[in-house]
Amino acid sequence: MAIIDGKAIAESIRADVAQKVATLKNKGITPCLAVILVGQNPASVSYVTGKKKALAEAGMLDKSVDLPEDTSEEKLISIIQELNADKSVHGILVQLPLPKHIDEDKVIMAIDPSKDVDGFHPVNVGNLMIGRPGFLPCTPHGILVLLEKTGINTNGAKAVVMGRSNIVGKPVAMLLTRKEYNATVTICHTGTKNVGEVTKQADIIIAAVGRPNTVTADMVKPGAVVIDVGVNRIPDSTKKSGFRLVGDVDFENVKDIASFITPVPKGVGPMTIAMLMVNTLEAAERTLGNSTNAEKSKGNC
Repeated sequence: MAIIDGKAIAESIRADVAQKVATLKNKGITPCLAVILVGQNPASVSYVTGKKKALAEAGMLDKSVDLPEDTSEEKLISIIQELNADKSVHGILVQLPLPKHIDEDKVIMAIDPSKDVDGFHPVNVGNLMIGRPGFLPCTPHGILVLLEKTGINTNGAKAVVMGRSNIVGKPVAMLLTRKEYNATVTICHTGTKNVGEVTKQADIIIAAVGRPNTVTADMVKPGAVVIDVGVNRIPDSTKKSGFRLVGDVDFENVKDIASFITPVPKGVGPMTIAMLMVNTLEAAERTLGNSTNAEKSKGNC
């Protein structure tokens, strides 16, 4: 068993991004990201703080916008439109979830696809689907980079993706089917019968269901690779915060069965922010017409 150090891999990627940002600055362009936060959801505030720190470390500009919880949908979309028109801003990210009175789909649709560094706009989702250049969603892209950097061969592998969200499950499944990864993919969800029998056949399991201990030892074949995307808070009186973070996998009992496994935290999470920096850099590079990452985003289905 080997634990995949997502934190170390992410730090390496961020260092590479910082070098490229320095080169881009010499050409008169400083990558700039606007992160929009509506309200003060504790988890969202934590995520945004991490993104701002990454921007500073990479030498990028931070044009973030913090808005009160009662901000109207119209006001939010108006701000997005202003950022769309601002040529100094290369990437726009609206931190989800949004307050219930705001339609997330309308907000995502309002973002210029060329600045949609989250990869959530239907144009970028469509590009992913048909293998055209576009921004890849950060967590799915980060998972594939983790596999690559760890030397895990996906060619011909049987991969099971647990979860069918638009943010992780569906896009990571589509990426795995591209010719450069060449995996055979099964998606499991709440309607799947005998899930354990399906996962037991997998060479690679990607768990993204948002429920602790969903993947147990009896569901994993010896030597499988297990990627845990889940981030769940569970009560823990021994912690100052009163809780601790766990994934969707029963880590302690699965780690001795798997050949590789990601921990929570310090597994997939750091990769999400690292790939956001990659996308923001690419958005800035595109203004020069020489994106170094666009070719990687093509793929063949």
